[in-house]
Amino acid sequence: MKKELLVYIGIFLFLAIGMHFKQWIDHPIDHLINLPHGGAFGVPGTLHPFVFSLIVYLIVWLPRSIFKKKSKD
Repeated sequence: MKKELLVYIGIFLFLAIGMHFKQWIDHPIDHLINLPHGGAFGVPGTLHPFVFSLIVYLIVWLPRSIFKKKSKD
């Protein structure tokens, strides 16, 4: 469980920095303050980083779980 949480947090940070690199470098506090007013693809601003991280986590989790099961057999 702890390892999976670290994987999720890693994906979250990778996506946050990768998608909004300029904002994190230029004005990170303003970027955090304006988060509730943003959003993407109809997902509310405050939730969109968590929703997109969850989607990517599930995409990464599927092959990881398949390879784990194959290695146990």
